[in-house]
Amino acid sequence: MSWCHRLAGLLCVAVGLAACGGGETTVTDPTSSAPPPGGVVLELPAHFPPPRTPDDNPLTAAKVELGRFLFYDKRLSGNGRQSCASCHRPELAFSDGRPTSIGSTGEPHPRNAQSLANVTYNATLTWANPALVSLEAQLLVPLFGTNPVEMGLNEANQAEVMQRLRDDPVYVARFAAAFAQDADPFGWGNVGKAISSFQRTLISGRSRFDQYRQGQAALNDAEERGRVLFFGEKAECFHCHGSFNLNDQIVHAGSRPGFVETPFHNTGLYNIDGKGGFPAPNRGLFESSFQPADMGRFRAPSLRNVGVTAPYMHDGSIGTLPEVLDFYAAGGRHVSSGPLAGDGRANPFKSGLVALIRLSEQDKADLVAFLQTLTDADFLNDPKHADPFAAK
Repeated sequence: MSWCHRLAGLLCVAVGLAACGGGETTVTDPTSSAPPPGGVVLELPAHFPPPRTPDDNPLTAAKVELGRFLFYDKRLSGNGRQSCASCHRPELAFSDGRPTSIGSTGEPHPRNAQSLANVTYNATLTWANPALVSLEAQLLVPLFGTNPVEMGLNEANQAEVMQRLRDDPVYVARFAAAFAQDADPFGWGNVGKAISSFQRTLISGRSRFDQYRQGQAALNDAEERGRVLFFGEKAECFHCHGSFNLNDQIVHAGSRPGFVETPFHNTGLYNIDGKGGFPAPNRGLFESSFQPADMGRFRAPSLRNVGVTAPYMHDGSIGTLPEVLDFYAAGGRHVSSGPLAGDGRANPFKSGLVALIRLSEQDKADLVAFLQTLTDADFLNDPKHADPFAAK
């Protein structure tokens, strides 16, 4: 069992969060009845199903706004130097533009920060941990994780960090409004519920492609050719990116318990030992299962806003969309020299979905043109998601 499995399990027990350890969450369909007092009904695009919301954390305006403040507040880190937004910037679809992220103490993270757009629909919540299936549980890893250190909370400093919030009259009022039923609303469980509530409002579905699907916009010739390639039998991108959220791990209010698929894929990015090896600690599901066949298997991210979330792959090792297309067209990556040398095209654990694709330069340009239509400018600039401290 990996450190993140152990950490999430221990902290879930400590704060009483639901849906830990990979179990199904009981949920409320926000469209099935009136929201609770002060509740929020998300404004969803017509082609989006209602998302799941845990019964023990109904979406309320007070919690969402408290979560927005906490998300952007550097006082929430152990040394007061980093916020959640340090690695999840709204103008980059809540990614950070780095190959891999940097924690509050300067320690590099081994993974690329994924976009938080439509994170409420993700069946699992990290690159390669099938056990983290609720936002409330996942949040504890960046807060309290030690390998690597991200926000840098620990037993020695967590009381001090919480006191920073208690000493702020704005937070006294906001915690009281968000958790009025609690005698003492300040607690890490409520911090998790508030930030998770804010994250559930990060809905992106207003790209030009979405408008095209709804008959409200047209694609130009190159974009249309790219769309046909993307969803057609030549490029076959749709196998991993064909859902309404352009990924293949989807959960929503209508999902049947026990029938949510959570595929992970080895795309042939590495083969450092000629036997399928990936460089530690970036070995995918293998890091928790220790099963050879899980080597290099990672979750396929959503391609929404992919034009602003470079660099790509779990370790940020591919810099541009044309380079990504070259990689997939080749059926994997051949690293010719250095410590990561190896022919990923021959990785014995590579997914059968990743094979040689004969794409012309025009094909690749058309695919890039289509991928750019997935950018949702309204989402990137939505004031409801913006830093509440910026105007002060």
